[in-house]
Amino acid sequence: MTDKDKAIKLFSLNSNLELAQKISTTSGIPLGKISSKQFSDGEIQINIEESVRGFDIFIIQSTSYPVNTYLWELLIMIDACKRASANSVNVVMPYYGYARQDRTASPREPITAKLVANMLTKAGADRILTLDLHAVQVQGFFDIPADNLFTVPLFAEYYQEKGLVGDDVVVVAPKNSGIKRARSLAEYLESPLAIVDYANDDQNRENGYIIGDVKNKNVILIDDILNTGKTFSNASVIAKNAGAKEIFAVASHGLFTPGAANRLNASGISEVLVTDSVKTETPKPEMIKYLSAAPLLAHAIIRIHENKPVSPLFQYNKSAD
Repeated sequence: MTDKDKAIKLFSLNSNLELAQKISTTSGIPLGKISSKQFSDGEIQINIEESVRGFDIFIIQSTSYPVNTYLWELLIMIDACKRASANSVNVVMPYYGYARQDRTASPREPITAKLVANMLTKAGADRILTLDLHAVQVQGFFDIPADNLFTVPLFAEYYQEKGLVGDDVVVVAPKNSGIKRARSLAEYLESPLAIVDYANDDQNRENGYIIGDVKNKNVILIDDILNTGKTFSNASVIAKNAGAKEIFAVASHGLFTPGAANRLNASGISEVLVTDSVKTETPKPEMIKYLSAAPLLAHAIIRIHENKPVSPLFQYNKSAD
């Protein structure tokens, strides 16, 4: 290990230890030793069990369920590193909780995604590395560098290897807000694009219809967050009614709240593909398939530490096929 290698330390909090271990293995950076516990009233205490003075620290933590516990754990860890004289504190958030609250959609609503950005910065974070923000404008909520990596290139490579490419495949945005993401995947796969639209601004899910042609085609539904499974289930029914042949679904973050597995199992979807950005204990659908984001995050961590551009990771390198 060189002196440059020694200047970096990688820590994982409790949200997704499995992903953190994969990142550690891929990057060759061992996980540092910390302990975290809660008092009987819910207070969180963290102890860093090795020196971080002068090191570039990378903290891995998704703010998924229980989101508030994991968010406070992260804030406390950032503060601990700053007080222990770390050279820099870099937060690796594979899943950024509260990102869906990115605007005031109705009177008196908060913009909680901005509040969380402020809290992370105030706690002492020097940089944020995240994966597929729900809305890319959240990146601009930070007054520190924030890198938002994309999972679409990973999904494109997976489907290319499966042979789901060309005109026999239609990439479908299951709601209007996901058009840009769906178009990106369609361009990689050189496939046409379709959109599921609903009357009454997505409120009346009984009156959904397809804009585009999916008859006798394989369909790939794509979204960023798979939460209750309703969006994919509704879109699957609409696509089937429009003549779709086989239906696949892909999402960046699989939250799988209670009831999602049963809903997806009954949806007629052949496969649900998600990354391992979130660790959940709730039941998963039978057709679940995980694609690890660890290599992408590990390469980004190394590039940030070595002051190299992260931008090469934003695009899919077809020559790697």
